[in-house]
Amino acid sequence: MAHGLTIGQVAKTSGVAAKTIRYYEQIGVLPTPSRAASGYRLYDQPGVERLRFIRRARSLGLPLQQLKTLMGTFNGGARPALRPRLRALVRAQLDAVTNQIIELERLRQQLEQIHQRMRTSVGRSRGRACQCLETKNGPVRRRESGHIGTSEATA
Repeated sequence: MAHGLTIGQVAKTSGVAAKTIRYYEQIGVLPTPSRAASGYRLYDQPGVERLRFIRRARSLGLPLQQLKTLMGTFNGGARPALRPRLRALVRAQLDAVTNQIIELERLRQQLEQIHQRMRTSVGRSRGRACQCLETKNGPVRRRESGHIGTSEATA
């Protein structure tokens, strides 16, 4: 790769859209590439590998702002610093996913409870608001953090 790859070639090779590559450059996640005399961006193989790393990290849900900081180790910084920082990011994401799974399991249980009750009971609202979405722990409510379906009584 004596002359470098254009953004279109890098997009095809990496699976990351050209628009996204430009955005990553704009916010500093990727370094600004060199330019050909024609003005086209030219990427080297390490740049393509950085982009693949970012793509994989994003597919795992790692935050872009944290990746921006982490990419400094790819851009001339000491590489031994990469592994512990990346491990901490992965651990934080694993904890977040575990918490989401717990919340989703609570939501599933509440929905099953409501569904079962609605299948087996007759509507008896007579002048009262419908209580069909209440669980044995009270009405289903969203937590203030905006996570789906956790009842305040079960949180």
